[in-house]
Amino acid sequence: MEKYLIDTHAHIDMLSDIDTAIKLAGQNNVKKIILPCAYPKDLEKISEIAAKYNNVYGLLGVHPSEANDWNDELIDKIKTLSQNNKIVGVGEIGLDYYWDKSFIEKQKEIFIKQIKLANELDLPVCVHDREAHKDTFDILKKHNKNSKIVLHCFSGSVEFALECIKEGWYIAIGGVVTFKNAVKMKEVASKIPLDKLLLETDCPYLTPEPYRGKENTPAYVKFVAEKIALLRSIPVDEIAEITTRNAEKVYNI
Repeated sequence: MEKYLIDTHAHIDMLSDIDTAIKLAGQNNVKKIILPCAYPKDLEKISEIAAKYNNVYGLLGVHPSEANDWNDELIDKIKTLSQNNKIVGVGEIGLDYYWDKSFIEKQKEIFIKQIKLANELDLPVCVHDREAHKDTFDILKKHNKNSKIVLHCFSGSVEFALECIKEGWYIAIGGVVTFKNAVKMKEVASKIPLDKLLLETDCPYLTPEPYRGKENTPAYVKFVAEKIALLRSIPVDEIAEITTRNAEKVYNI
């Protein structure tokens, strides 16, 4: 089996040149890219990009920071667009208490609605959790019935990661693991079971070393794989094989 990589979270719609980014990814053995949605206005665009490129798959959802722009008509829109078989999940959805705590209850309400939608569509959920670990955990535990859960850009402790894994959820790790001072993230990457690990870039953000400070791109997911392999003292091919298998299983691709 060829050991290729999957970038499970890449905002390629925000990159300066999508075609070049996809080509560069392929040249670096990144054969599949999952494109999440953040803004209500972008639902169609994400669906169109996923349909256009063979190796790109889409997630549809509304980011917690955009919760005030939610209206329930979006439920029907997501249902309709998700009939496209290149739409493989609901996301990115969740809670973000970092920027603005003034509408936490609204964030929770919209998060729960989208979990229920994912359950109805029998699609996995890509979760954004920033400084909201307990509420995110509690809401998922209470309201998620049947969807696989991916905790994107995981930022919790190893103890929290293991609690999430006990629930059967997946941990997605990106470029932060390559940062010199990212002690907690290195511990998570070293200690969690490999069968619950996914790789991502979250491009154009969080560019890994050695390109930190420049625009991130899916090709750079290889630096995440290399760093985790180094931390665990195993071949990078093993990380590629296991994380790719995990991603294909979660997102049914």
